[in-house]
Amino acid sequence: MVTMDLVIKNGTVATGSGAAVINVGIEDGQIAQLGGNMRASQSIDAEGMFVLPGGVDPHVHLTPPRTGPGENSWADNFEIGTRAALAGGVTTVGNMSFPRKGESMSEGLQRDIEDAQTQSLADFFHHPVLLDPDEEALEEIPDLAAQGHPSVKIFLSFKRFDRNVEGFLKAMRIAAEVGSVVLLHCEDAALMGCCGELVREAGLTSHRHYPETRPVVAERIATERAIGFCEISGAATYIVHLSSQEALDVCRGGRARGLPLYVETRPIYLHLDRTRFDEPDGAKYAGAPPLRQEQDQAALWAGVVDGAVSTVATDHAPWTLEQKLDPSLGPAELRQGMAELETSMPMLWALGVAQKRISLNRFVEVTSTNPAKLFGMYPQKGCIAPGSDADLLILDPHETRTIDGSQMHSAAGYSPYDGWEITGWPRFTISRGEVVAEGATVDASPGRGLLVPREPFERP
Repeated sequence: MVTMDLVIKNGTVATGSGAAVINVGIEDGQIAQLGGNMRASQSIDAEGMFVLPGGVDPHVHLTPPRTGPGENSWADNFEIGTRAALAGGVTTVGNMSFPRKGESMSEGLQRDIEDAQTQSLADFFHHPVLLDPDEEALEEIPDLAAQGHPSVKIFLSFKRFDRNVEGFLKAMRIAAEVGSVVLLHCEDAALMGCCGELVREAGLTSHRHYPETRPVVAERIATERAIGFCEISGAATYIVHLSSQEALDVCRGGRARGLPLYVETRPIYLHLDRTRFDEPDGAKYAGAPPLRQEQDQAALWAGVVDGAVSTVATDHAPWTLEQKLDPSLGPAELRQGMAELETSMPMLWALGVAQKRISLNRFVEVTSTNPAKLFGMYPQKGCIAPGSDADLLILDPHETRTIDGSQMHSAAGYSPYDGWEITGWPRFTISRGEVVAEGATVDASPGRGLLVPREPFERP
């Protein structure tokens, strides 16, 4: 009988082909055996529980994009954010790496890699952010891909996009040549600027008018442009945090034409709607794009079910409640972002799988397998198979907790779901064979997380 470092017994294991009650043997940080008799120095009895691939969240913000006197930034760094991630069953995070003033993409990326190597509890990778597509930056894209960073983030929501649109399109052509995925934030800067002016001119100062400053039309138009850039450049294009039915319908059309187009949505768009802004403290729900209508929610759930939505990722970028509710901010200036790394997987389980809205296999695909494949980490990440990293979530489908952000790991101190009763939580989180969380208690040291090597994009 083979001796392992760790054996997980009697759990329902989600594999690429389905699910079965089998034992999982772990040795040297990897899955060594599925099924059969095994013995180990450590074992976990997972009877009645589900053994799932650890979550791969490809969209987080754990490094500030800028620093300076009096400037505010997000509440979580790599140590705090990845602690929350492990508590929520997420074992790998993809961070947006912004170059600061005077830095190249490569310099900003190296700074963020070193930051994560010192602080991160979970494995990580980075998406370099392309702010100015000058010749120097364009020359970096092939080099970054060759070094194991085959992705680049572009914001259509920044005014600089339209000032440099030809350069950004050239960047996408280069990305296509070297197998780098292009992540696009799809909101039209000019339309949002105009809508913000209209709201101010009308004397509307309440946070209730935040959605009017970033309307669906701004998302739809930007998404249409993004699909055009995808079609002409041939670049694998990943639409981040899509929020509306109109934008999703546009993406469905592009995918139907066979374009290498992939869609991410966020938990807030599946679980919350625009009526939240009518609450007295509704500013705490501000994200980019804003919360939409109930029909948009329904469309996104349908997209998760049928594959039009490829991933569910958090865009974790939390502020404290005091920062979110700052009374000096008008509706167009609200701080966007919130803490979701600790709640994303449990909520999608409880409100998706447990309510039979999505299957177990779709849960695994959108939270782990698909992001691992799209960003060049599969099968090291994203599956339970011999030779894969032993990144596992052992989920207890019967455990019920009431969400209380003040007791969770993010420094935000609140959750947009405070008071929600959710059934289905991580009992254990395992990262590279190490039990790093039991229940809500995380036992892992800053700096244990590793930079994940990535391969150029290959169409799934």
